Amino acid sequence: MFIYIIYLNYVHSFISAQCESLYCVLLSFIVALISLLSCLLQSVTFGWPGRVSLRKQLANQKRGALTRHKTACIHVLYSLFEASQHCHPFKCSVTRPASSVFLARHRPEVRRMSRVEGLRADSSQFTLEGEPFRILGGSIHYFRVPRAYWEDRLLKMKACGLNTLTTYIPWNLHEPERGTFNFQDQLDLRAYVSLAAEMGLWVILRPGPYICAEWDLGGLPSWLLQDKNMQLRTMYPGFVDAVNLYFDKLVSVIKPMMFEEGGPVIAVQLENEYGSYAKDERYMPFIKDCLQSRGINELLLTSDNWEGLRYGGMEGVLKTINLQRLSFGAIQCLADMQPQKPLMVMEYWCGWFDVWGEHHHVFHAEDMLAVVSEILERGVSINLYMFHGGTSFGFMNGAMDFGNYKPQVTSYDYDAPQTEAGDCTTKYQLLRNLFSQYHSEPLPEVPSPQERRAYDAVVIQQYLSLWDSLHLTDKPYRSETPVNMENLPVNNNNGQSYGYTLYETTITSGGTLNSRNNIRDRALVFVDRQCVGSLDYKIQELALPEGKGDRTLSLLVENCGRVNYGKALDEQRKGIVGDIELNHMPLRGFTIFCLDMKPGFMKRLTNSGQWKCDFKPLSLPGFFQARLHVDGSPRDTFIRLPGWGKGAVFVNGQNLGRHWFIGPQHFLYLPGPWLRSGENQIIVFEEQKADDKIQFAENPDHGKTIDVYKLPFCTLL
Repeated sequence: MFIYIIYLNYVHSFISAQCESLYCVLLSFIVALISLLSCLLQSVTFGWPGRVSLRKQLANQKRGALTRHKTACIHVLYSLFEASQHCHPFKCSVTRPASSVFLARHRPEVRRMSRVEGLRADSSQFTLEGEPFRILGGSIHYFRVPRAYWEDRLLKMKACGLNTLTTYIPWNLHEPERGTFNFQDQLDLRAYVSLAAEMGLWVILRPGPYICAEWDLGGLPSWLLQDKNMQLRTMYPGFVDAVNLYFDKLVSVIKPMMFEEGGPVIAVQLENEYGSYAKDERYMPFIKDCLQSRGINELLLTSDNWEGLRYGGMEGVLKTINLQRLSFGAIQCLADMQPQKPLMVMEYWCGWFDVWGEHHHVFHAEDMLAVVSEILERGVSINLYMFHGGTSFGFMNGAMDFGNYKPQVTSYDYDAPQTEAGDCTTKYQLLRNLFSQYHSEPLPEVPSPQERRAYDAVVIQQYLSLWDSLHLTDKPYRSETPVNMENLPVNNNNGQSYGYTLYETTITSGGTLNSRNNIRDRALVFVDRQCVGSLDYKIQELALPEGKGDRTLSLLVENCGRVNYGKALDEQRKGIVGDIELNHMPLRGFTIFCLDMKPGFMKRLTNSGQWKCDFKPLSLPGFFQARLHVDGSPRDTFIRLPGWGKGAVFVNGQNLGRHWFIGPQHFLYLPGPWLRSGENQIIVFEEQKADDKIQFAENPDHGKTIDVYKLPFCTLL
């Protein structure tokens, strides 16, 4: 590269003196092509959105024909040379006057220094590139938004007046099996950050390893729990080794996106809300070293609620706070802890999440706006959590457990400024008006909403009993005692992470079945494949009917979602985690089936020749199949299942998530890009009660609501 720079400078000087000749003009374009090729090779990481800016710069030249040729040659060469050196989307996408491009070659040291001077917290105000800077941020998780809609959601963020995107990075998606990494397609983090940069957004990454996020196990992979002695979020050797291997890979992905490398990432958060956990004082310095020793030099942050702020800080790491209302003097408390440091609300909760069996949580727009306005008036930086919540597709939702286990719903609408389907709400409009006061130029126009459609109801055409699908699962595992799902020898010995697990054994009598609270989290109980009841945290005993001879006892156990916050993370093994007793005697001799319903199983299920059209008598649990015909371009929609019980919905192989008649969620978001013109396959896995049709709606109805601003739980957090 050093030789290439000398060569380019030599040609540059030559062209400056000789550009009047046609030969030199041609030569200049040859060199420009070489520069372009260099930039394109380097832009594999980020692309090259600066091409529009470059055209605008060249179009600004208003000189004679000969001078235009000369100037164009010089500007193309130097613009492309700068792109080859700095080629990152944020800087390239910002249009600057052509004269500044031309003059940049006279002070290249200044140009390089400006890329070194990233986000700083050396005084009471942030600075970026040496200038005062206020973070107006919003959270959108790439893993909760279909990739086809990333651009739409980020454009709406920019149009609302925000300047910074924040996102968590879920370890359990990026390393689903130990040593097997996935940063492709829906999980292409580089592409997501690159797109944000093209929009002119800075980025703050929150890589954990623990992220909370109302996400299964707070983003930690379930295979960590195969070690019965595992101590998550500590210096326990098994956890430390796994974190080191993951960060080796993760940092290789994110390092080229750092500000000092020419990328848009201006800060990185260490872990998440560790002050509320704080089991090991050595742990947070270890996470800090994990990043810095691998070359991450941007500003480091921690993020805690009011209670967690009391945990000791680290030198060179800025504390930030999470809150929803200005209670307990929280911001002043933060200021007292860090005199002459900028203040930031890393998570301003502008809504709240939902759990099964309760009302939909809302945070009224006027109440939210009053708090955001006061935060900004105090000169504090802010990040809206969530700006757009999206969806916890599949089985990835988390759970709460503060004495009572409460799994979260599939929707992560969060009552955010953008709805689950990406619509702009009243909150959005109020925030846009507020944030516009902090910009010297008009905000971009708000993109039009995505079209949606309430398709005609479709009729169930075929069904397949769960019992008739067991041969499509991986080879069943036989064990004398029950084995929790994480320790099953499936998925290349990484265990089962999500879904259902079926345990079968032989009984010779009826009597009292006692779970001893070893069901995680909910089980349907069958005798000779006839449902006789259910077991969960509240119901731990069940009467089994008497019968003659050997009978098959089956327990279909659902992992409803691992706890994502609190002290119970180490105890999140699922399935049957200990002995089950019949008449005070532990049951033995189990055959165990993994029903994680991953794409491979769903494909085998689809291709099975055992689907039935005769619906009498229906055998539950089972899979129910329908076909949706789409004319023209597919549009977003919501699936409704009135008359159904509990289960999950799959469309063209994509797991949309869980449905459950108890609510509050009764509508499952189906993104248009996951449909295709023509025939679409819908499969409903149903545990309890099936209807003969599937319905659609243009908009969801959230039903009864509860105002989170009045909940003491949110205040304490």
